[in-house]
Amino acid sequence: MIKKFLDKLMGKSTPGTSGGKPHFGKREEVPASVHGINPELVDRRAAEVVATLKQAGFEAYIVGGAVRDLLLGLRPKDFDVATNATPEQVKGLFRRAFIIGKRFRIVHVVHGRGREHEVIEVSTFRAYLDNAAAGQVAGNEKTSKAQLSGMQHAVDASGRVLRDNVWGPQDEDATRRDFTVNAMYYDPVSQIVVDYHKGLQDAKKKTLRMIGDPATRYREDPVRIIRAVRFAAKLSALGFSIEAKTAAPLVQSQTLLAEVPQSRMFDEMLKLLQTGHAIATIEQLRKLGMAKGIYPLLDVAVERADSAFVKAALVDTDRRVNEGKPVAPSFLLACVLWEDVRNGWTERLNQRQHPLPALQEAIDEVFDKRIGDVSGRGKLAADMREIWVMQPRFEKRVGSTPFGMVMQPRFRAGFDFMRLRADVGEVEEALAEWWQDFQAADDERREDLMDQAREEQKARQKAQPVVKRVPRAAPAADPRGLPSAEGAAPDAGSADGDAAFPYEGSAPKKRRRRRRKPGGAGGGEGAAPAAAGE
Repeated sequence: MIKKFLDKLMGKSTPGTSGGKPHFGKREEVPASVHGINPELVDRRAAEVVATLKQAGFEAYIVGGAVRDLLLGLRPKDFDVATNATPEQVKGLFRRAFIIGKRFRIVHVVHGRGREHEVIEVSTFRAYLDNAAAGQVAGNEKTSKAQLSGMQHAVDASGRVLRDNVWGPQDEDATRRDFTVNAMYYDPVSQIVVDYHKGLQDAKKKTLRMIGDPATRYREDPVRIIRAVRFAAKLSALGFSIEAKTAAPLVQSQTLLAEVPQSRMFDEMLKLLQTGHAIATIEQLRKLGMAKGIYPLLDVAVERADSAFVKAALVDTDRRVNEGKPVAPSFLLACVLWEDVRNGWTERLNQRQHPLPALQEAIDEVFDKRIGDVSGRGKLAADMREIWVMQPRFEKRVGSTPFGMVMQPRFRAGFDFMRLRADVGEVEEALAEWWQDFQAADDERREDLMDQAREEQKARQKAQPVVKRVPRAAPAADPRGLPSAEGAAPDAGSADGDAAFPYEGSAPKKRRRRRRKPGGAGGGEGAAPAAAGE
């Protein structure tokens, strides 16, 4: 702070400044008659948080993307609040409030319980600081934990901000935000919008413009590169585009993402694909020349986005999000990586491995190659594995299998996955329709459906050519060293199987040798024929 004061006194320039004077912008208060925000689109609980803070004598506003969406006539999905109260002061005003974060300390104010709960994120106005005056560490968040623990403002060797918990006035808080359309403040009590960087004008011009020098801002926080793509994708349907100066350093700045923790990159990748604009995101990445290099798993998604199955999954994810339905990252990632699992499985089956162990082995290989240690081997991996392992079991529609399937917690995800496979012709449409009926049917109807499945299975078996085997006294080893016909796996297109997708249970069943009845040495009624050629 002393260095910053001396630099200002001596007129030295710092990033985002000119002649030592920061460009904090001029405060402009825009009345409701001009901005036209519909108060009915404002979340009631967010408005209550603002009102509580103001009643306690603090400044408080709805801030960020929520204000942008309100100006565009959209109903925001999330509402954030900014205030001049410290995290401790905010926490003291609400019964259920929790301080979280190290890099940026914020408060989560929780309303409601269970599935109906809502979290309002409250942040304190932050000072705009010269990163050249910040404490520097040689490592990152993990390798420099001890050093960072006592710092309020710190950067790594590349200039990426690792700590930013110095509070300041509202104009400085606005300057440290990323895009002008995300740097406006809305007071739901007075219905005034506060704008420092012509964000309202940029919203009308449908322009995404970075505050300050774009290359410097990307270096401070490389995740802003991904945010630029995400906002461009979300707002592209409304005609928004990234300003040329803001877009110019994007490709060159991609290398900075290598320093971002993998867990954060994984979360940002999911935001790109699971916020209702996955198809538009793929288009933006290709348009900006960023189809590769952001994150390995995202590279795979972009590469396969034009394949029938992955495209169907992306379209379905966008539809569900826009209809307000939940989406799970395990489902979408299972769709993106299904090609790898299927190919690995088929390769092992061609090597005469047993179907189920072959499938498990193929899944393990995909986890090691594509996902690594991100999210560990926890719930995400378990859910993906269950979706994949369930697929061959859908082919079994007799016995107790169907009843056990519909009782599984992840049945719906597995069925939706199979439903997409049917939509693109990977499995028969009739199979998906059968399971659609079975899961919703009563017991009597389920028995009818299983009888139908048995009849279909018998018809398929009759339609296949009968292969007569030559009787032999004892099995002989094949001189080529190949397995005997008895132990060979059937054709991929046989029985209930799908030619492109061998299923669990496709391995031949072991034949049981019939026992002669006592005293039946002469070949009684129940005895097996002498040369039956089993």
